[in-house]
Amino acid sequence: MAGASLLSLLDDIATLLDDVSVMTKVAAKKTATLVADDLAVNAEQVTGISAKRELSVIWAVAKGATLNKIILIPAALLISAFIPWAIVPLLMIGGAFLCYEGAHKVHQKLFHSEADKQEKEQLKKAFRDPKVDLVAFEKKKIKGAIRTDFILSAEIIVIALGSVATATLGVQLGVLVAIGALVVVVVYGLVAGIVKIDDLGIKLSKRGGWIGRFGEWLIGASPVVMKGLGIVGTLAMFLVGGGIFSHNIPWVEHLFKGWAAVTGPLEPVTRLLLDGLLGVVIGAIVVAIITLGARLTGQGENQDTHDSPG
Repeated sequence: MAGASLLSLLDDIATLLDDVSVMTKVAAKKTATLVADDLAVNAEQVTGISAKRELSVIWAVAKGATLNKIILIPAALLISAFIPWAIVPLLMIGGAFLCYEGAHKVHQKLFHSEADKQEKEQLKKAFRDPKVDLVAFEKKKIKGAIRTDFILSAEIIVIALGSVATATLGVQLGVLVAIGALVVVVVYGLVAGIVKIDDLGIKLSKRGGWIGRFGEWLIGASPVVMKGLGIVGTLAMFLVGGGIFSHNIPWVEHLFKGWAAVTGPLEPVTRLLLDGLLGVVIGAIVVAIITLGARLTGQGENQDTHDSPG
């Protein structure tokens, strides 16, 4: 009997792990664009940090991001167990936030690019100033990055939970833990690699020959990669945010499916474009509301949300 019970237990565990593996793949596909956005945002967060301190800062943020997951996963499971109807509204609130973030970035780039350049230049000057408390500066950077990670992680966890909402509690827990761990390892592992591209390039450039030329190429590629990640991250915000709304509002989903079907083999691409356009519209509306509210309350059109070292 004991042997049979043990075999039954092992069979149950194997079944659970198999279910977790399958559902984790589904959840990973649905959260992939958000992970790309998380990567882009976190890569930007370490700019301005001394090259010798970059990895230490990334490690500190990664630990904070892990703590975020430890807080968010039980919270998500409690919501699923006691107020499952709240999942969709939370998704849509998060989607609206993502659309706003994307639209805000575009708005800043189009209408306040000169102000952003001046701010970055001031940041560089302050960073070179020996009077600046670099420890305090790093702490602000770390705190801001962890706060941003919390928001993005909440969205990732909720989307992952939405993809396994009908599964058992054990499968839900396994999937959320797996997704949380993958996000931390993938995002911060890649961030660490990205911020060190230029350092690797400098070392290789000193060797001469084709290795030296490759090193020089890496030095030039580093800022291009960072800029590319920023663009991908912004696009991901619109696509994911718009997609959350289109998939959770039946008449919008039906309308988009009909429009996309007309394009035949381009249907998947068309659907993505429609989701992205919806995300742009929602983001623009939210930015307009917040801007109008700021003007009416006398707080000005722009709120400085960036940490400064001085």
